[in-house]
Amino acid sequence: MTVYDRIGQGYRTTRRPDPRIAAQVTSALSGMASVANIGAGAGSYEPAATVVAVEPSTIMIEQRPPGAAPCLQGVAEALPLRDGSVDAALAVLTIHHWSDVEAGVAELRRVARRRIAILTWDQNVLREFWLVRDYLPAAAAVSAGHAVPVPRLVEMLPAARVEPVPVPHDCTDGFGAAYWRRPEAYLDHRVRAGISMLAQADPRALTDGLSALAADLESGRWHQHHRGLSNIDRLDAGYRLVVSDLP
Repeated sequence: MTVYDRIGQGYRTTRRPDPRIAAQVTSALSGMASVANIGAGAGSYEPAATVVAVEPSTIMIEQRPPGAAPCLQGVAEALPLRDGSVDAALAVLTIHHWSDVEAGVAELRRVARRRIAILTWDQNVLREFWLVRDYLPAAAAVSAGHAVPVPRLVEMLPAARVEPVPVPHDCTDGFGAAYWRRPEAYLDHRVRAGISMLAQADPRALTDGLSALAADLESGRWHQHHRGLSNIDRLDAGYRLVVSDLP
């Protein structure tokens, strides 16, 4: 059973693609006539050129929308695709779930002729996000345990460029830092169910941290301490798009 077979039920309720992030992903794949989305989940951020998706979780495959690209059940470390079968390979917030990142990246390079794009995060930045730093260090530990250092990715993808992916204050995709200006959302169990670092954190530590957050929201302490956030529309929480043009 995969991680998302355990925690992925109802994923699309809170994990809807954000159009601004989608535009950045689509731009990174400009000129690519065929794309394979690897670790595709429910199909978020698949550009129009997507011709095939690969996803290990049955639960996630069942949540793909009508009209989405055909999806093969499989893992990144052994893709069920031919060598050089697509112009580009895309992997969105998935590499932290791979059992062997080097093998997975090698598979992306095997199936893609021209380009690879990977959306991930920089743990050095994300660990300073107020939610995990001040309230949920247990979630930070989960995140750190799964994170793939961006420099390590760049080593595997020579000449890769790294683009910051700022998170809009009203982000529609409920990943980890999506609610940075809407702290009340983290108290909703439905929101937390769509965030793997929270869904996999120790329940007791999660309860203690969320109780502290609820108390700070009720007292006004959170808003006083983070009042500067109301003046910005986008936050760099560490999300990064790594793009490599293949030789």
